[in-house]
Amino acid sequence: MSHAVSPLAPKSVPTPGPIAGVRFATAGAGIKYKGRTDVLMLEMAEGTTAAGVFTRSKCPSAPVDWCRKALASGKARALVVNSGNANAFTGARGVATVTATAEGAASLIGCGADEVYLASTGVIGEPLDPQKILAVLPDARARMAEGPWIEPAKAIMTTDTFPKLATATARIDGVEVAITGIAKGAGMIAPDMATMLSFVFTDAAIAAPALQALLDKAVVDSFNAVTVDGDTSTSDTLMLFATGAAAGRGAPLVETAADRRLAGFRKALQVVVEDLAQMVARDGEGARKLVEIEVTGATSKKAARRIAMSIANSPLVKTAVAGEDANWGRVVMAVGKAGEVAERDKLTIWFGDVRVAVAGARDPDYSEDAASAVMRRDVVPIRVDLGLGKARDRVWTCDLTKEYVAINGDYRS
Repeated sequence: MSHAVSPLAPKSVPTPGPIAGVRFATAGAGIKYKGRTDVLMLEMAEGTTAAGVFTRSKCPSAPVDWCRKALASGKARALVVNSGNANAFTGARGVATVTATAEGAASLIGCGADEVYLASTGVIGEPLDPQKILAVLPDARARMAEGPWIEPAKAIMTTDTFPKLATATARIDGVEVAITGIAKGAGMIAPDMATMLSFVFTDAAIAAPALQALLDKAVVDSFNAVTVDGDTSTSDTLMLFATGAAAGRGAPLVETAADRRLAGFRKALQVVVEDLAQMVARDGEGARKLVEIEVTGATSKKAARRIAMSIANSPLVKTAVAGEDANWGRVVMAVGKAGEVAERDKLTIWFGDVRVAVAGARDPDYSEDAASAVMRRDVVPIRVDLGLGKARDRVWTCDLTKEYVAINGDYRS
C-alpha cells in the first residue's frame, strides 16, 4: 500500500550523529511489504538501561507482553522491530514467535533473551512466522553501523507517509549527551500509552528507575496528548534506552529523576518526544491539516485534557476542519459532552486569533471571512476558555478526510 507523502510532513529531516553504544541495521524480510525494509535490529552496549511505557489496551500484543516482563531487569542489549504484522491476537503462536525471535537475537549478540526487546506493527490477528525475521538477522548483525538514523525510521513504517526522526542534546554536570528518537504511527492513534511505536536513545548514564520516571513524565504531554482517530492500538510501545557511554567522557551516573543535574536533559527529552508526537499527528492517515487544541480556564489539568480530547476525537469537528468550515457549534457540542464541569455562558472559543464565540453566544464581532481564513491554514489552532479556573492543557489531532476511509477500508488487501 503506497500513499502520497502528507502535505504536513516536515520540510527537512534531521541527520543525527551517532549515539555512542548503539549500532543497527535494517533488512527486508517480506513480511507484508515488497521492495522495502521491514525489520530493524539494534544492538546496545553492555550496561544499557531501559524504560518503557506501553498500551493500556486489554488486548495487548505478544511483543508488548514480552517487553513488560523483560523490563523488570531494567537492562537492554538489543531491540528487534518488524512492520507489516502486529503479532497481536495470535495466541500461543504469537508467544512462540516472540520467544524464538528474542532467543535468536540473543544468540547472535551474546546476551540473555530477557535483554532483547521486541515490537511489531501491522495487521492484527495474522500469525507472524518467526523464520522470516530470523532469516535476516545474521546478515543484519554483520552490517551493523552507527548510522544513518533515517534507515531505522523507515524500516518501522506501515501506513506512515514519511519517516519520523528527532534529536537534541543536553548537558549533565557539564558533559554533553545526545538524545535521538524514531517513531511510527499514522492510524489507530489514541492514548494511553503510547499510541504507536517509538524508540529513544541516549548516551547518558542514568539508572533504570530514574530513566523510567523521566519517561513517565515526558509521555504525558507528548504521545499521550495525540489522537488521530480515537482508537488505541494493541501494540503501543515507547522505550527509552541509556547506554551510559557518556560516562567515559566524565558524565556522572544519575540515580534519581529528581537530580538537579538532569534539568537540561529533561527539557531535551521533552523536545524529542513532543517533536515525534507532533509528527504522528501530522501523518494521520489521510490528514491534510494539523489541529492544535488548547483548553484554558479549567478546574484541573485532567478536566482540561478530557475536554480537549473530546474536541479532538469528534468526527464532526474533524470533518468540519477537513472541509475548512468554521463550525464552532461543533466545538460547543464536544465541550458539552465531555463529562467535565462546563458552564455554557462562560465559554469563549477562538479559531486562531479570531474569537468566534463568547458568553454563550456567537461573538458580536464575528467575521465569517476571518474565521474561514484560519480554517484554510495547514495548522488550525482551536482554543476554548472555560472561565472556571486556572488549569490548561493542549493536545494535537488532524482532520478526518475521505482518504482515511480509503486507507482503512482496504488495509488488509
